[in-house]
Order: sequence, then structure tokens, then C-alpha cells
Amino acid sequence: MIHNIPQPVLEQELTNHISKDPNILLVKGFSIHAVDQTDSEVLATIEDRTTGNLHQVKSRHLIACDGRKSKVRELLGIESESEDSDQTMMTIHFNASLRPVVGDRVGMLYWIMDPIAAGFIIGYDLDGTQVHISQVDVKQHPVESWTGELCRAKIRGAIGKEDVPFDILSFRPWVFRRQVAHTFQEGNIFLAGDAAHSFPPTGGLGLNCGLADVHNLAYKIALVHRGVARPSILSTYTSERRGVADSYSRQSVKNGKEIFALLQSLKTVGVEDVAQARKNMADALADPIQHSNVEAGIEGQREHFDNLELHIGYVYGALKPPPHASHYSPKFVAGARLPHAWVKILDQPVSTGKTDKYEALPQEPIDVSYVRELEKREVESRQWSTLDLCGPDSWTLIVGRDQPTSQALILNEGCDSIGVNLNIWRLGVDFEFEGVEGVQVFEDELVERGGVLVRPDQHILARVSLGEEEETLQNVKAHLAV
Repeated sequence: MIHNIPQPVLEQELTNHISKDPNILLVKGFSIHAVDQTDSEVLATIEDRTTGNLHQVKSRHLIACDGRKSKVRELLGIESESEDSDQTMMTIHFNASLRPVVGDRVGMLYWIMDPIAAGFIIGYDLDGTQVHISQVDVKQHPVESWTGELCRAKIRGAIGKEDVPFDILSFRPWVFRRQVAHTFQEGNIFLAGDAAHSFPPTGGLGLNCGLADVHNLAYKIALVHRGVARPSILSTYTSERRGVADSYSRQSVKNGKEIFALLQSLKTVGVEDVAQARKNMADALADPIQHSNVEAGIEGQREHFDNLELHIGYVYGALKPPPHASHYSPKFVAGARLPHAWVKILDQPVSTGKTDKYEALPQEPIDVSYVRELEKREVESRQWSTLDLCGPDSWTLIVGRDQPTSQALILNEGCDSIGVNLNIWRLGVDFEFEGVEGVQVFEDELVERGGVLVRPDQHILARVSLGEEEETLQNVKAHLAV
């Protein structure tokens, strides 16, 4: 089951959550005015946009998530690698019930091939809010000439039914471009999300990239604050995340070019007369050679929508990005994200370390009972993932059935001596695998290599074998720069 949630709805849900956290002070209506820093602190000057009054805030670190036009990035003088194109796009946000149009053909995205409104509709809520995105011929329709009436004509053509009411909520043009900052760090100030990298929405890679930024950075800052790691660990943020962001940005641009190639294969691009454009499209589909080009263009959209290898298949430290966005393969190498497999938590816990590892599990198991296609047994077997074994504030050692407990305890004692909280999960003692999805490759790894040591951000630090406890501990120390 795939969910498509509008950004404003997600942001409101996050706001509701953090506003209840006593550790977070949430203020709105302010913008950054200036930043200064020393080796030990950051002084941020913020401006109240209502009154113009300036206030100063001191902190040990500052994470700038202030968007593509980041003021913090500008103040720091951090340059970016960028790539523009001559493609101008228009996003129209509208409200309508598309149920009478799509019927039982429920989807997240609908292609509009009719030249009168060529582009696609993102159906966030088929009973309410939608977004139409199209390419703009600025020679025929300069962006400054767009009006609400022009947008209404475009959406009316896209819907294709006169009796479906709708409202235009907003519209805005944008240029198809990518941008990646040369560095994501300047002293104790960090860039994350669109402030560090921005690229077209083709592929939906931006949000996951931004979340992974702070997932990578947060635990490192926490370790520095606790005195467990030296500040130099923070320099790994740029070295690990920038390459991923760069590959995301290039894939997003590639996806956009594939869209343009598909539309061009229909012979409608640049033809202002709608009747002629429709005839051109019909002729193209009737021509065997051109029809094959259209089919190739459709296949070229695969990486646009099936890109799991980019989302979770990348490896920190890899010299090259994944060769194909769609060909995901689970990996058990240093730098890879721990692969997912469904697990069952066993009733008799064997706790090691100062903190009970069961306290690190999510408060509630996963609930997929709303997925009608799943039977009761399937719902019950999808409550816990291997990723749930990884507490957000701890390191995790997952070992096989035959790994001696004494060897794991040796590593645990070593981690404890340097302030690292290690949770140990042993197959057959603490958990079992459920079903078949992802299980065989996971079991083979644990049988052949003994186990994996996972960082708080769910990325593998090292593979662990019998008798390599001291070497593994040295890997931990090297990561912490101690």
C-alpha cells in the first residue's frame, strides 16, 4: 500500500507532534538575519517579520533547513553546483472531486496526453486537493501572462468533463533545475534539505533526501554533545550525504528529460492548434515506427516511479551511484542501510547492556490491518521490521543463531567502556523472521558472517564475525574519532 500525502498535511502533522514535545521550542513568523560563530557556539540573529525586531539565539550547533533560497547558505558564502534547463513548468493547485472521472481506476498520478492540457495530475485526495503540472511554452504563453482564467481552461481540459466543479487554489511557474551545495557544513553550522540540495520533483526524491540528511546528522551531533565522539565526526556529514544528494539531483533531471522525450514522441510539443496537435498524436500512434518510440518513452518512465534503489539502496562511501534506480538489492556492507525483513519479537528477552533494548523499540507495532488485501495472518506477521530493532539512540548488533553470546558480550563491554549503548539482538533467542520477504538473504548473511553492527541512523558500520570483536570495536572508535 502506497500513500500519497500532500506536503501541507504532512507538515501540519509534524507541527502537531513537535509542538507537544517539551524539549522543543517552536516559534513562527521569524526569519534569519545574521549568523556568527566561534569554535564553541553559534550566534544567530533572527528577525520578527511582524515587528522587525531582532533577537539573538545562542547554540552549539545550527542546522539550516531554510529552503532552496537559503539565507543561511548565502550568509556563509557557500557556493553550489547547479544545472539549469530551458524548460519552464507550471504547477496549478486545484480542488475537485475526480471520482466521477477516474471511477475505479484509482491511482496517485494520472497522465494527461491530450494536447489541450498535456502533463499530469497528482491525485493527493481524489475527493479534494490535486495538482496539475505541465510544461510551458514561454514563447506562446509567457509566465507573466498566466491568469486564473487560463488555469481554469487548462484544468477544464485536463478533467475532460464539463459537469465536474473545481476551484483554482494557486498557480506558480518554476524552472527545471538542480542545485547541490559544494559543502553542507561550515564550522558548527550545517545545511539540510533544500538548503543543501534542490532538484525537480520528478521522482519524489527531495523529501526522503532531506529526511536522510538529518537522520545522518542528528545522532552525530548528539554523540558530540555527550562527549562520546569528537567534533571531527561531524565532517563525515558532507562526505556521506553530498554524493547521495548529487545522484538524486541527476536522476530527477533525467526523469524530467524522459517525460519531455515521451511528449515529443507524440508530435504535439510546440503545436498551438489543438486540433492539429491531436491529429499529430493520432498519426504518431498509428505509425509503427513512431508507436515503438512512444512505447520506449513509456518504458523510460520506470526509474521515475520505481526508484527504490536510490531511496534506500545507496551505500555511503561508494565511488559510484547505483547504476539503475529501479533495481534494488539488499546490501550487507559498511555504509549500506540495513535491509528490511519482517520479524517476530520473542517473548523471553535476553537483555544486555545498561538500557533494556526492548525500550528502544517503537511504542506501538506497525498496524497494516487497513490493507484489505492482507489476510489476518499476514497482518499479524507484519508488526515488526528489522529496522525496528535499531533504536534511535543506540547502536545495534544483530547476530545469528550460532554466534556465541560470550563473543557479543565482549563487544558490548568494549562499547560500554567508551560510552556507546549497544543493543544485541540474537536470531532464535530475541527474534525470528516472519514470512519469506527478505528473509533468505538476511539469514544467509547471519549464518555466513555472524552479524552486522548498525549505527543509530540504521546504516551498517561493520560486518561482525566470530573473533573479530576487537577489530569491530576499533571501527566504532574510528567512526567516533576517539
